[in-house]
Amino acid sequence: MKPLAALALAVILATAAAGDAARPVLEPIPADGVALADFLWLKRPIVVFADSPKDPAFQTQLRYLADDPGELIKRDVVILTDTDPKAPSAARKTLRPRGFSMVLMDKGGEVMLRKPLPWSVREIVHAIDKFPLRQQEIREGRGGG
Repeated sequence: MKPLAALALAVILATAAAGDAARPVLEPIPADGVALADFLWLKRPIVVFADSPKDPAFQTQLRYLADDPGELIKRDVVILTDTDPKAPSAARKTLRPRGFSMVLMDKGGEVMLRKPLPWSVREIVHAIDKFPLRQQEIREGRGGG
């Protein structure tokens, strides 16, 4: 998938989901079709890595992220996944995970958090809300929640 097409898909899904007050949806995007630079100053990537899509930690992390997507959408999050170390995505080459890893980046492309275990949306949102750029967004009344 072309990088801008993937970004457009993520925006459309998030926008459509935001319009559905009953249950917003934030679909993960395979990392092999995008470049992290595509999200600079637009989105906060959460990149979820594993050595297999069957990894229990990977499955748990995706379930956690699906539990409360509305809070992630408010904070301009995009979810990227990479479960194939034999065909590494650009994100895998850049971030160099070992086994399962959840990497949270800020809009400026900086890695803000690396976790070897799944984190709940509540924990992720709490961490994001401490980021300097997020603090600025809150002060200026931008970026939802």
